[in-house]
Amino acid sequence: MNVVITGASKGLGKSIAKIFASNGHNIYMCSRTETTLYKTLEELMTGFPESIVKARPFDISKKEEAQAFGKWILSLDIPIDILVNNAGSFEPGSVYNEPDNTLENMMAVNLYSAYHLTRTLLPKMMEQKNGHIFNICSIASLQAYPNGGAYSISKFALAGFSKNLREEMKSYNIKVTTVYPGAAYTDSWAGSSVNPKRLMKAADIAKMIYTASQLSAQACVEEIILRPQPGDL
Repeated sequence: MNVVITGASKGLGKSIAKIFASNGHNIYMCSRTETTLYKTLEELMTGFPESIVKARPFDISKKEEAQAFGKWILSLDIPIDILVNNAGSFEPGSVYNEPDNTLENMMAVNLYSAYHLTRTLLPKMMEQKNGHIFNICSIASLQAYPNGGAYSISKFALAGFSKNLREEMKSYNIKVTTVYPGAAYTDSWAGSSVNPKRLMKAADIAKMIYTASQLSAQACVEEIILRPQPGDL
């Protein structure tokens, strides 16, 4: 299978890339930071030589770059079996005190990137009458919490996009899965006072996504919700 992943240079995206590559699937990925992206590319190519792994840097919070990444994928003339809309960002704050443009920034990274990339790739997938789209939302898509502000708003919006897409794509045999992960330990938690054992592992979410992708054509996992065993932070 060919797997397209955004925000794949570290954290959850990297874990998703690794589990698919380790099972012999081909990876086509992007992220905003060129140095970490190519480091991950080298790691995957070395660790999983049986898989094709390609990467290009794009800042897909910008409409033109999200579309450019999609056009690059289309130029490869490959079946698009799986699309993982993982790119995202978190800026803390509350509606009443977060800096101006926080909402615009969060919507661009957490919603518009997925929207514009998916729209670019959908005609190919609809022509195939096959495929699976995973939209990486958040527990914050389900329950607002203090200091969540624009981030939570943007993740609620991404969940709405995902639910709408699920209904639209049924007749094209394209599966859509909305993923709601709670706190998982990634580089963003490094140096914090939170004990890593209090959080899930990024590989936990990746395993669930991979498993959902392996079901028969007759089954679609519509939602995946994961939380740390003791509950949310």
